[in-house]
Amino acid sequence: MVESKKLVVVITAGMNDEKASVAWSVANGGVASGLEVTVFLAGAGVDWARKGAAEGAQLNPFDPPMKDMVRGILDNGSGIVVCPPCAKVRNYGQDDLLDGVVLMGSKAIHDQIKQGAATLTF
Repeated sequence: MVESKKLVVVITAGMNDEKASVAWSVANGGVASGLEVTVFLAGAGVDWARKGAAEGAQLNPFDPPMKDMVRGILDNGSGIVVCPPCAKVRNYGQDDLLDGVVLMGSKAIHDQIKQGAATLTF
């Protein structure tokens, strides 16, 4: 049996930072390549998980719209995890987040790393 390969993409880049577009593109590329991808949002990156936040965002004209890249991760069964303290400082609760997004601390990525996940941070 072939073990699945794991990738954790940590996104701290927010709504006005082109690095976020690169990060979401890399995460979706990982899914397309057959990797098991977990996206961990921290700091300003938490904003991407807020309902409606990615609507209309297009940080790089050569990438798909941001809402499509965020949705692509969720629609393909990959996980998006949000740092609870980072959400709290923005007054976001679970009801403010997209369906399928989970509020969970760094344990979510530590568990993946213990299982051999590669990590990338943007």
